[in-house]
Amino acid sequence: MGGYKPQITYVVEHLDPELGPWSSLEYGRIARESHAAGARFLLSSVPSSLQMPKDLAATQGLEVEHRSVEEIFADRKSKVCLLDPAAEADLNPADGDQFEVFLFGGILGDDPPRDRTSELRKKGYSGRRLGPKQMTTDTAVRVTRMVAQEKVPLEEVPYIDYPELRINHHESTEMPFRYVKGPDGQPVMPEGMVDLIKEDANKSVDDLF
Repeated sequence: MGGYKPQITYVVEHLDPELGPWSSLEYGRIARESHAAGARFLLSSVPSSLQMPKDLAATQGLEVEHRSVEEIFADRKSKVCLLDPAAEADLNPADGDQFEVFLFGGILGDDPPRDRTSELRKKGYSGRRLGPKQMTTDTAVRVTRMVAQEKVPLEEVPYIDYPELRINHHESTEMPFRYVKGPDGQPVMPEGMVDLIKEDANKSVDDLF
């Protein structure tokens, strides 16, 4: 029987007193893509002192929660899947039927990675891996959605690893992450991200003078 299927929820445990422009663009993109896919996107453990940027707060599909993921899903712990680089099993399409909540430790965009996932791992959630390479948070959610909702096997997701972005005629910067390859052959990134990276690169150059 193909009875009622619960709505899938993607959760990023934020935990930071601040929200940088990089995370803000990623979260906005995750919210829009989740909403379009009929899923929920929850930002949990957001400190009550944290003011959401206006454009992010207005994004359709974003739900901000001050409670932790443990409190929110206390009654559904077995339905929560932690995306964990140290997990033994890779995420597969059947996990989209087994789990209702996919949890990300908000660590995926750090280089080098701070192992926030270990704090969530201690709470005893089932873990799944997204392969060996580090991804940005929005990429990790995108890949999880492709596998869990669109039923694309993990090894068939098209990737671009460590893409080079041209800053100007003279310099480029290598992004230390794995991205999903879009239909145009380019890495899928949030709108405005390339400009932000270029700004950051220029800042660091300007700081030298």
